[in-house]
Amino acid sequence: MTIKLTTPAAVAASLAALLATAAPAAAADYAQAAGSTLAFASRYDGELFTGRFDRFDTRLSFDPAKPEAGTLDVTIGLASAVTGNADRDSTLKTADFFDIGQYAQARYTAKGFRKLADGQYAADGTLELRGVRKPVTLTFSWTDGAQPVLAGKAVVKRLDFGVGGGDWADTDTIPDAVNISTRVVLKPL
Repeated sequence: MTIKLTTPAAVAASLAALLATAAPAAAADYAQAAGSTLAFASRYDGELFTGRFDRFDTRLSFDPAKPEAGTLDVTIGLASAVTGNADRDSTLKTADFFDIGQYAQARYTAKGFRKLADGQYAADGTLELRGVRKPVTLTFSWTDGAQPVLAGKAVVKRLDFGVGGGDWADTDTIPDAVNISTRVVLKPL
């Protein structure tokens, strides 16, 4: 079956529709939505403990077809760290750990992501914590939809940032590596 386009307007409309479907998707800008989590896990004297940050804010620009153009900016309220243990929670706020009197927030930024062979992505970013800036790689998966989800993991070397100083610097008591996991539900801006 052949369709004849008899007017210039019909030709222009058909061409515009064809180009719109053939054009690659542009990067979309997102903000964090309700239901997002940012958690951490470590050990104390060999016993596993987990915690989370109740206050964090994520901004993302991302197109899965062009991950190299992506950007990520996460601000974390350090006083919002909770582990379910009141003594530990209050200790995390002290100068030996997050020192929230001097450093209320941490910030993770990344520009340009890499697509990995397993279908995941890597953000080679910078974490600023306690006034120290160090590289940290976040590996993440992307689930598209009306409210896309970025689910990621990273490892942070706490002693690189001076977290757990003094008597807490002993890695036999608390390991240097802290596992971070996040599940960020996003809404388009």
